[in-house]
Amino acid sequence: MSKKICVVTGSRADYGLLKNLMYLIQSDLEMNLQIIVTGSHLSPKHGETYREIEDDGFQIDFKVEIIEEKIDFLSAARSMGKAQIEISKILFENKPDLMIVLGDRYEILSAATSALLLKIPVAHIHGGEESQGAFDNSIRHAITKMSHLHFVATKKSRKRVIQMGELPESVFNFGGLGVDAISRMEFSSREEIENFIGQKFGKRNLLVTFHPETISNKLPLEQIQILLEALEQNKDINLIFTGVNADPGSDEIENAIQRFIKSRDNAIYINSFGQKNYFSAVQYCDGVIGNSSSGILEIPTFKKATINIGDRQLGREFARSVVNCEMQKDSIANSIEKIYGKKFNKVLQKTINPYGDGGASKKIYTIIKNYNITNLVKKSFYDL
Repeated sequence: MSKKICVVTGSRADYGLLKNLMYLIQSDLEMNLQIIVTGSHLSPKHGETYREIEDDGFQIDFKVEIIEEKIDFLSAARSMGKAQIEISKILFENKPDLMIVLGDRYEILSAATSALLLKIPVAHIHGGEESQGAFDNSIRHAITKMSHLHFVATKKSRKRVIQMGELPESVFNFGGLGVDAISRMEFSSREEIENFIGQKFGKRNLLVTFHPETISNKLPLEQIQILLEALEQNKDINLIFTGVNADPGSDEIENAIQRFIKSRDNAIYINSFGQKNYFSAVQYCDGVIGNSSSGILEIPTFKKATINIGDRQLGREFARSVVNCEMQKDSIANSIEKIYGKKFNKVLQKTINPYGDGGASKKIYTIIKNYNITNLVKKSFYDL
């Protein structure tokens, strides 16, 4: 009898990381891949990125719509409730042998809670990391405690997961899935990316990705205005803004960006890049600026600069190519100046990504294929 493996994806970000693992499961005759799509994938505002999953040749088994028109803290809480109700029904009726989730999104917490109550084992990817400026941090650790197999990206993350009481033999450090995706990717040409974004690259180019810092004294609109004021000082840099996630405050951030680019020839907004186009664009840019985890986990592999703003990613392990700065206009401006210096260029050439050098998907697949998951649900607390 084949193993029924259920993968839950809630955003373009986690799908891009899970894709290669999903291909391996789908191609295995001894496994039956089930896909639950939810979160921003189904939101017109966020580009209906479920279509990318279908275009990649996957059959989506279940779609769970949860995102409301207005995104704030209350609607996020309601979305979690909707996700848990609908995903519970799906899991109860289809009874997968294992559910795979990645990261720290609130809809993923709902899925993990449903699996816990229905006694379905959970494999969690990218646990043990820290990002203290967002409620994602607490969500990530909560998912860890509801999971049974753990695939982490660094030695420090493995240590943290074990410190939370998880059995060492259930915690595997295979590196990051983003690095793995990069190592397998056939990139688009400069011309193809310019056609996609509808703009030529200039002498200087930055990708800008900014999400709400959900644990902050500053309102999301204040946060993005600080960044935009700093960027306004650099008229010679082409700015390519990427889509905002579905966290509370995302509407205010996107609206501010749209107002910013209206009167500027050097700025554009791409609602949904897709993983291949995004990583291809990185090659033709000088780096990324904002507070996305991608700037920490994946961009160092390209030996490109990351300007990481504020506390959203506070606590993560950083490559030398990451310049951390305060959420202040002058601090951001100084960081931009720094990455264009000759001295920093030498730093970039020597950058090593702490999140590995690829191969994670195949290693995770091998464990899932061969692991005896019969009694995984019943687990003990590992005391240090």
